[in-house]
Amino acid sequence: MNETNHSRVTEFVLLGLSNSQELQPFFFLIFSLLYLAILLVNFLIILAVTSDSCLHTPRYFLFTNLSFIDICVAFFATPKMISAFLVKRKTISFDACLAQIFFVHLFTGSEMVILVSMAYDRYVAICKPLHYMTVMSHRVCIILVLISWCVGFIHTTSVAFTVNSPFCGPNQVDSFFCDLPLVTKLACTDTYVISLLIVADSGFLSCSFLLLVLSYTVILVTVRSHSFASMAKARSTLTAHITVVTLFFGPCIFIYVWPFSSYSIDKVLAVFYTIFTPILNPVIYNLRNKEMKAAMSKLKSWYLKSGQVLQS
Repeated sequence: MNETNHSRVTEFVLLGLSNSQELQPFFFLIFSLLYLAILLVNFLIILAVTSDSCLHTPRYFLFTNLSFIDICVAFFATPKMISAFLVKRKTISFDACLAQIFFVHLFTGSEMVILVSMAYDRYVAICKPLHYMTVMSHRVCIILVLISWCVGFIHTTSVAFTVNSPFCGPNQVDSFFCDLPLVTKLACTDTYVISLLIVADSGFLSCSFLLLVLSYTVILVTVRSHSFASMAKARSTLTAHITVVTLFFGPCIFIYVWPFSSYSIDKVLAVFYTIFTPILNPVIYNLRNKEMKAAMSKLKSWYLKSGQVLQS
């Protein structure tokens, strides 16, 4: 195949969530509101934690990093998806498509490690409370965050294989953003190596998910010896955590276990870890906590007082 054929595709057509023109305004409104909610809630959590010294703990340090990653996860694809609801032909340049593949692997890879780190933090707090501040020191927390970003960068190595793949048509991606399995199957070359890489990614996803489930199981077993009220509270909290984790990992594992399948449900599942999870994470992990509610109240009081000072 000559060089001309290799460089023929300069853009991809994103088919989006639905072909129905009647549903486009509805989707535009819903996802615009969700996107604004993701940015607002996660930004408020970061602001509340950084401004309240009572929340300068390992737990909320990890929460803050999760909120930052959630903002990044929503930012890499959601604005493009929202703007696409306003046009008939939804296109994305070749370079922008590769950038989306890079960022989805960077941010989701980092989020996996942060979620595992948060589960480990809860395990230490509940199962080894006397050693908590020693085990979860500030240095350890920084190392965990650095590891999460390093894992995210390692997770993006698949982009290098995609860059070197020739694309000579077709150029239609059946989703609202460019994801590796969907783009790779459009390449005019043997994708055996990339398929192995994607299967390895699915193994990484599965191992991370199993680590999370194991951590939560150990916590539940540990609190069984506590009072009924403590057990009920822990069960309620951990059930909510496991639900969010499943919504994040479940679609990812499904998509990467069968990377070159033609299931149209893949793009629906992608909505869970790109849009729904970034809005559920702060609600489940942060806004249900008394400490966070108190910090939000302080932030609201400070804002109202600042507004009164400016008006006077």
